[in-house]
Amino acid sequence: MIIGIPKEIKNNENRVAITPAGVKAFCQAGHKVLVQKTAGVESGIEDIEYSQAGASIIETAQEVFDRANMIMKVKEPLPSEYDLLKADQILFTYFHFASSLELTKAMIDRKVICIAYETVQTEDGYLPLLAPMSEVAGKMAAHIAAYYLALPYGGRGVLMGSVPGVSPAKVVVIGGGTVGTNAAKVAAGIGANVTLLDINIRRLRYLDDVLPKNIKLIVSNQHNIEEETKDADAVIGAVLIPGAEAPKLMTEEMVKKMKPNSVIVDVAIDQGGCIATSKPTSHSEPVYKVHNVLHYCVTNMPGAFARTSTFALTNATLPYALEIANKGYIKAIKENKALAKGLNIINGKITYKPVAEVFNLKYYPVEEIIN
Repeated sequence: MIIGIPKEIKNNENRVAITPAGVKAFCQAGHKVLVQKTAGVESGIEDIEYSQAGASIIETAQEVFDRANMIMKVKEPLPSEYDLLKADQILFTYFHFASSLELTKAMIDRKVICIAYETVQTEDGYLPLLAPMSEVAGKMAAHIAAYYLALPYGGRGVLMGSVPGVSPAKVVVIGGGTVGTNAAKVAAGIGANVTLLDINIRRLRYLDDVLPKNIKLIVSNQHNIEEETKDADAVIGAVLIPGAEAPKLMTEEMVKKMKPNSVIVDVAIDQGGCIATSKPTSHSEPVYKVHNVLHYCVTNMPGAFARTSTFALTNATLPYALEIANKGYIKAIKENKALAKGLNIINGKITYKPVAEVFNLKYYPVEEIIN
């Protein structure tokens, strides 16, 4: 199989979909890897490193897309890339379809085989290809909240960890999954007064055993979210329903009740956001204010720490990508239930139910399409 690695073009997306180690693994398995020129530079990987590992360095994205059987990316294709894709070409990347009808329709129309990192899911519910970036984004979220609480950047002028004799910032984390747990750990480590809300009592019991004791754990419901956020200095939205649109757990009325110049970091923005007043932003223009509350809603947060994120991501994606290349996607999906859940669109048909439901489009079970 020919695997193509184009350079990412999303705003400040500095990650790349493969490392030299990944190239070597593909080549040793008998495949060919095409890497677009300078695709890895922002992650600290030079073209010569890819060449030495066995890749061919290609000048343009057009040629990479033209020649490859499978395209591996980090982020969803942008409109300028839609026409580079071909029918029956495998595209293995983060899609987050539920946040974009335009992207969903474009992939349907082009009959691309769309396997989404974020919905590959093992039988125990674990999301192996989303988890490493959720860890990065969660840890970032606490640092970002601390940064924007500074007065010159639009915040309340509250030091997250404070100093003896002065109360620290109150940080509320909505969601106790990978993002929320990492955000809470970092905020608590800085010295903040942290409240974490989650709907799963069993999860809260587990977190009670492993998290620092300056983190208060509360059941997530509308009443508790409203009570906890109204006096928060920072709120971190960390809610995830795999592959589906994030529920708006914090209403606009709740945002209005927050303290002036408090901060919201909505990590769920990739899936539409879990705060009613959230809208996607970029690293070049990361924040805006609504009701005098600062919102940070960057859709590719881990791109800011590209080298760490690239290596963390590719450690997770490579075994699945090799399975697709070695077996072909049909056999790989038949034999690997986790990978089967990653298949979102094939031959113009949606095979991931939450995506079909959010846009009221027809859903086709994977088993009916691949037999």
